[in-house]
Amino acid sequence: MIKTLRSLAFICSVFCTAQVAANDVAPDFTLKSNGGENLRLEEQRGNVVMLNFWATWCAPCRKEMPVLEQIHQRYSAAGFVLWGVNVEQDSAAAAAMAKDLGVSFPIVFDPESKASQAYGIDAMPTTILIDRDGNIRYKHRGLPKGYEEKYRTQVRELLAE
Repeated sequence: MIKTLRSLAFICSVFCTAQVAANDVAPDFTLKSNGGENLRLEEQRGNVVMLNFWATWCAPCRKEMPVLEQIHQRYSAAGFVLWGVNVEQDSAAAAAMAKDLGVSFPIVFDPESKASQAYGIDAMPTTILIDRDGNIRYKHRGLPKGYEEKYRTQVRELLAE
């Protein structure tokens, strides 16, 4: 029994991801962007940040990219930052897809899944909204019905604080 519990604990330590929830401090990370520079989340304190974890093989991710671009265009001058966090090992396909879709917000690459693990990402897409103080306020798994208006409402709420 004890040996089985130790084995399960080891397996979980290797494969289980952290679970972040509303009001947790957003885990910091630094990732290379499609612009070539390293972007660090901690440097965005004072802004409202949306992290959108996505992959090129994810049809709902492709579907939501134009909506995310509209949100980025509308609110970026008000202190809103949007990063698309690509979770694949090969960043070339992600960069090409973002270019094809006309995405102007930064795409950061998480080939070793460090940011994905820190945020407990287990579904594509997953969107995290972080307030100006660096606290996670909303986490959305998948692409729920009405997501467009929900994202806009939550961004406006966080910008108004």
